[in-house]
Parts: sequence; C-alpha cells; structure tokens
Amino acid sequence: MLLCAAGFAAAAQETSPVVTVDHGPNAPSQVAKPYVILVSLDGFRYDYAKRYGAKALLELASRGASAPDGMIPAFPSITFPSHYTVVTGLYPEHHGIVANTFYDPARKQVYSYKDASTVKDGSWYGGTPLWVLAEQQGMRAACFFWPGSEADIQGVRPSYYARYSDKFPNEQRVTQILDWLRLPAPRRPHFLTLYFSDTDHAGHQYGPDSAQLAEAVHEVDRELGRLSAGIAALKLPVDVIVVADHGMATVRGGWVTLDELGLDDSLLEDSEGQLVYAKSDADAQRILESLRGKSEKFQVYRRGEVPERLHFDGNPRAGDPVVIQTGPFEIRVSAGSDNGSPSAGAHGFDPAILTEMKAIFVAAGPDIRPGTTVAPFENVNVYPLIAKILGLDIHALKTGPIDGKLAVLQGILKKPD
Repeated sequence: MLLCAAGFAAAAQETSPVVTVDHGPNAPSQVAKPYVILVSLDGFRYDYAKRYGAKALLELASRGASAPDGMIPAFPSITFPSHYTVVTGLYPEHHGIVANTFYDPARKQVYSYKDASTVKDGSWYGGTPLWVLAEQQGMRAACFFWPGSEADIQGVRPSYYARYSDKFPNEQRVTQILDWLRLPAPRRPHFLTLYFSDTDHAGHQYGPDSAQLAEAVHEVDRELGRLSAGIAALKLPVDVIVVADHGMATVRGGWVTLDELGLDDSLLEDSEGQLVYAKSDADAQRILESLRGKSEKFQVYRRGEVPERLHFDGNPRAGDPVVIQTGPFEIRVSAGSDNGSPSAGAHGFDPAILTEMKAIFVAAGPDIRPGTTVAPFENVNVYPLIAKILGLDIHALKTGPIDGKLAVLQGILKKPD
C-alpha cells in the first residue's frame, strides 16, 4: 500500500509539476507587505459549513469576517467565469471568459477549459488578474491552481504556479503553499492562490444533500485546518480569504432540449452547451421567436436585452439569443450534444432566482476585523479588497477600471481607510 501511495504521489507530481518563472526578487518596497492566500473551494455553497459542521471553516469565520447569507457569484455561476471574476474584479462580459466553453465569433474559434492550447493562451483573457498586477508592481505571486493562472496574460505568469491536475493530492497542495511561504523573504510570494474541487465533484455526482457531499466538505475542511496550523507556525502576517465560485442546486427533471422545442440548427454558426451563435442577426431573431414561450423552464433574450442585474449583455462570446433558466434545469441544444441523464446537482443559474447559487466567503488574519459579518455581495468586490491589503495600486491598470468597489468590503478591514 505504501508503495502504491508513493507511486501515485510521484505520478501526480509528474502530471502537475510546479513551475518557477524568474521575475527576480520582491521589490524592496514590497518585502514588508502582508501575505494573502486566496482559497477556492469549488462548488462550496454558502450554507455548507454550518450544515455539515466544517470546524476549521467555522473557526476561521469566528475569528475573522464572513458572509453568513453568502457571496453572490458572477453570472453565469460556473467555474471559469466566476473564478476569473474574483481575480480580475470584472464581470464575465467584461473579462471575456463567459463560460467554461464558448465560441468567439470574431476569432472564429472555440475556447474550452478542456483544451490546454486555449487555457494557456493569454490572448483569450481580459482584465488584469491579481497575480499579474502583483508581478507588474514588483511583488511575487504563486498559484496552486486557478483558472487563468497557466496563461501568459499580458505576457506575465506568476513567479510560481502549477499545471492543473485534478488528481494532485490535496495534502500536497497545502504543503506546497506552506513551502512557498518558507522561502527567503526576497523570493517569498505575497499573493497566493489555492484550489480544491472536491465539493464541486460530489455536488454534481451525488447532489448537495448527499452523504458524499458531506464527506467532501470534511475533506477540504481538514486541509484548511492544516493550512491554518501551518500558517500559525510560520509567524508571518498572513490573511486567508476563502471563497467559492458558486453554490449547487438539486437538478429537477430531465434535459431541456432546444431543437425539440423549435430551434432550427441550420440557423446556427456554432453552439456550445446552451450558448447559441446565430449565423446572422435575422437568424438570431428567428431563433428567439421559435423558442419564446415554449417552456416555463427558461427565458430567451436577444443580446442587448438580458436583465441588467446579470451583467451578461455586452459580449458576443455570450451568444445571441441568450437562453437563461428559470430554475435548476439542465439545457442542451440537441440530444446529440449531451449523453445520459443530467447530473444530480448543477449550477450556472441566476443567483437572484436560486439562492443555492450563493457561495461561501470567509476571511481571517491580522488585517481582518474579528467577528464581523457582511450582507450578500457580488464577488467582483473581492479584487479591490485583496489589492488594498497588499498595497497594490489598481488605479493605473492597463486594462482600465474594474467593476468591483472597495467600499463594499472595506468595513471588514482593521484599517478601512
């Protein structure tokens, strides 16, 4: 068994080696700055910690700040768009990663989270991720997984990062974060990301009410406990911010198949998931008229008419027309695009309709006021909070202003001004 475990660990390291990019040491002005670890628990719904007794998370919240009623994910509430919103402070329509897989009508190409060539191509990504901002300002950064962290965005990658492998052991992820923090001060990263996927996988396969989901919650909670203990031993000024990209809802019913409800596939230039890309403006209008009123399980809009609260109206990558669920229903364009039954659990839905989409937010550390709570807020506002803690200047971003506002979360800081 020990030999097998050692073999697995070696294989995991081989498939996801840590990469070092030499940006030189921290600038002298950055060496004394605090440290921030941004942790993502993929698919960790806002109520999971209390519901399943996540002791380490609850302890972190008790000595720091939290959003008891959840953080509102960017729409669509799925992995790549929402994660990238957290680290850019931009809605998906502005940073351009509008889905896990989407078509770009201008490039005539498909971006897919499963395609390494697109994932690592920085030209797909808008905005300035926090690790890029830090590196540009002479502060070293490290990413143990995060959507976009393997790409050369603006020609910049973090000083330390890992190539994504879902099989890389959680324990070794935490160990690597702590090892990075043990580096000599000139080389030590001040902004770090850490990612776990357990709760998302369990939620999809077994549903948010399952015993398997509870087990996944306890697994990531144990690793957060290890992380907290390791940080305490280092005696460094480290703030830990725990978020999720979205929550999870129990799926109702079978597939909603658009071409069975009137969509004519011949009018499409492309389709990805439930995103449809009409060949022309006239074809988009025909599709709209063919689908409008055909099911109470979705609404359909022309691009430019999507509800303002979704911030999903201004990017051609989002398709036209835009189909949006009215509940926890799974949509596909045709029966050939997805096989089998829908997952037990799913996300991607409008958070204003399904509160189950709301995500966890917990922050604790020397810069965070203990015992503070905040009302539900949009995840675009995490970016200016972290930039403030690290002392990074966001007013001179090459990519323009962000959508997030510091005022939303500055009250959780010990020195809000």
